[in-house]
Amino acid sequence: QVQLVESGGGLVQPGGSLRLSCAASGIIFSRATMRWYRQAPGKERDLVAAITSGGSINYADSVKGRFTISRDNAKNTVYVEMNSLTPEDTAVYYCNAVLSFSIYWGQGTQVTVSS
Repeated sequence: QVQLVESGGGLVQPGGSLRLSCAASGIIFSRATMRWYRQAPGKERDLVAAITSGGSINYADSVKGRFTISRDNAKNTVYVEMNSLTPEDTAVYYCNAVLSFSIYWGQGTQVTVSS
């Protein structure tokens, strides 16, 4: 059974930083493309960042220069380091894995940016 478990969310002040983690089990993690999405209240779920099995990375324009995605295949974990956070980054952040045409989602972790 595939499981993606996000952690690291919380409340942070504007300008602050958070690091989200997503621990995967039940898949060959090193072969999966891993993505972070986010969904704000009343909005669609949007792609934030992606990293392929080969290490290729892309970001949404809204987070370029502020967010950094990385992966540790030895720990079956993908991360996103989020800096210079603004209230507009407030959302539930979801981890996503794609492997052999199968798609898996985590349960999400809330990030709230507020003073």
